[in-house]
Amino acid sequence: MSTPVLYDNPGPRMRRRVLIGSIVVGVLLVAVAAVVLTRLAAQDQLSMERWGPIISPFHPQFLALWSGLGPALLNNVVAAVLAMALSLVIGTLLAVARISSTRTWRWAVVGFVELFRGLPVVVAIFFAYTVFPEIGIDLPLLWYLVIGLTAYNSVIIAEIVRSGVASLPRGQAEAASAVGLTGWQSLSLIQLPQAFRVMLPALISQLVVIFKDTSLGFIIGYEESVRFTRIAIQTLENPLQLFFALAVIFIVINYLLERLAIWVERRLSRSASSPATGPSAPAAPALAGTATTGG
Repeated sequence: MSTPVLYDNPGPRMRRRVLIGSIVVGVLLVAVAAVVLTRLAAQDQLSMERWGPIISPFHPQFLALWSGLGPALLNNVVAAVLAMALSLVIGTLLAVARISSTRTWRWAVVGFVELFRGLPVVVAIFFAYTVFPEIGIDLPLLWYLVIGLTAYNSVIIAEIVRSGVASLPRGQAEAASAVGLTGWQSLSLIQLPQAFRVMLPALISQLVVIFKDTSLGFIIGYEESVRFTRIAIQTLENPLQLFFALAVIFIVINYLLERLAIWVERRLSRSASSPATGPSAPAAPALAGTATTGG
């Protein structure tokens, strides 16, 4: 059986052009990389004196660097976990309020969502850091960062959840009403679980954004990885190497989060499809028996 496609399969001439184009682009990328590495080597940016503190356990600064960078990265993780949890809870509540509230309250929720969705996350963090002490609320720096991240990301998650509920067939709510469920019961027991499953990739992508945004904590003096790296640069004098290593660490962590999202999505899809296949299996013999009797 042929697999349907949205475009024509390329013919021999198009495949040849694609191959030639790929080779040309690959050669250009290799040439650019060679030029960059040559210039970095000429500026002594590839020497072990600069990379040693990062990759060589025998360098005198290696232990000091990683013993400070490790706790700083842990502070990023702590802020991300707190902001993720609060954003999921508050975002879900905002989505439910927008879906099920009266017109007056719905406009209030929409105004709140649009206000914070249009606000840059760095402004939200700095606003919490500046305003809360002015009104007599003194908190650890961690919580100013978490509040700013939550204020911004909760409204994004609220829109994701609301879109997930809106994408469900109308028959879901109608069937729930037909069996006697209230609007809240239908939303909490039927619609929200399906919405989370449908919008899981978008939700996980937003959670990855939250982790990356924890690096903005340096603007308020929070002891996270970017702030530590900026301090370490003053001693080691290798900004290119340290920021490159930090970028690799963030990329690896975000990649692991994305792989976790794929694994969770597959598990949820498998668990959602398994009950449906169980009860439907005995239906085939019954239909077959009916057809035989009718004949």
